[in-house]
Amino acid sequence: MSKIIPAAAKLFNGTPITKVAAPAAITSNAKYSTKSEATFEIKPYKLHKLDKGPATTTTLTAEDAIKMYEKLAVLRRIETASGNLYKEKSIRGFCHLYSGQEAVAVGMRAAMRDVDTLITAYRCHGWTHLMGVSVLGVLAELTGRATGCSRGKGGSMHMYGRNFYGGNGIVGAQVPLGAGLGFAHKYKGDGGVAFALYGDGAANQGQLFEAYNMAKLWDLPCVFVCENNGYGMGTSSDRSSASSDYYTRGDYVPGIWVDGMDVMAAREATRFAIDYCTSGKGPLVMEMETYRYAGHSMSDPGTSYRTRDEVQEVRQTRDPITSFKEKILSNELVTPDQLKEIDVAVRKEVDEATKRAKSDPEIPAEELSGDVYYNCLEDPIRGILPNAPLKHVQVAARN
Repeated sequence: MSKIIPAAAKLFNGTPITKVAAPAAITSNAKYSTKSEATFEIKPYKLHKLDKGPATTTTLTAEDAIKMYEKLAVLRRIETASGNLYKEKSIRGFCHLYSGQEAVAVGMRAAMRDVDTLITAYRCHGWTHLMGVSVLGVLAELTGRATGCSRGKGGSMHMYGRNFYGGNGIVGAQVPLGAGLGFAHKYKGDGGVAFALYGDGAANQGQLFEAYNMAKLWDLPCVFVCENNGYGMGTSSDRSSASSDYYTRGDYVPGIWVDGMDVMAAREATRFAIDYCTSGKGPLVMEMETYRYAGHSMSDPGTSYRTRDEVQEVRQTRDPITSFKEKILSNELVTPDQLKEIDVAVRKEVDEATKRAKSDPEIPAEELSGDVYYNCLEDPIRGILPNAPLKHVQVAARN
């Protein structure tokens, strides 16, 4: 069984996983608006086998509004930089962008505790940052540099941090691992909840239903989160799934449908899920209905199976950052000057990290056989030549 790494740093003041000095935390120097908090209505949830769901109203403080807007902006800017780096061939291999889905990650992470664990699929750049890795740690990993969170050896789909188990490239395979994390929490009795995220394109995988079954048999504190962005690669959900009500697909496992374009809805749903799982009631399935602006990956233009007008309409009417910005401005939790200051600081931080991600050194060749095992019992590692084994080295402990 995988060892659960000690609790992660707090969301908005996280310590980078690498020892590279990260830019100072982005904090607005402008005065907060005179209004210290406001209450918001949330789009009604849909429930499956639940008598009661998450709160349909939530209170947001001015401080939390600033923090959540900052994180939304950082995630969007990271993906913009990633797309540009890929186009100029500084990023090789696969690259799956999260643009449009930021509210799911930021809202969930705002409700999660240090003891909770998370595992996701390959659209993981933003999650990696939210779980404690610096912007540089993410972008340098994408460009294969030593300052990356996986020393440049993992790339886009294989990023890890404290209590964050990736970044997984095999469709749906992370879900049983997430159930295993839930088992570890229950076995250790640490009160933690495991979150296993997957897309609608993975929702018909048989291994998901096996994981649901075992999680329910053992009442594991595990939340299975379907990020339904409407398309599994180039196939729409209504063409791939006989039932696209993914929150009901756990059958005997209760479920919740959430507006995944609303960061506050994602936060309240996650709070409810944590309370539910820690009370010993077992697992939950959550469907976060969201949308991705880019194609499945950078090699997919994303326009052969949907129209440009469809994407533009979502951008104009449901964008998670624009809509949140309008809400906190109209409720006087922030001022336009504050948000402008944050936007400038975010741009500066990501631009500086992008420059370093292109210029920092790669790891030396002898480190290619490093950190293959957490606890290596045999030093020789099979290399590309049969009579020339490589020596295993523990690099992570030194960095």
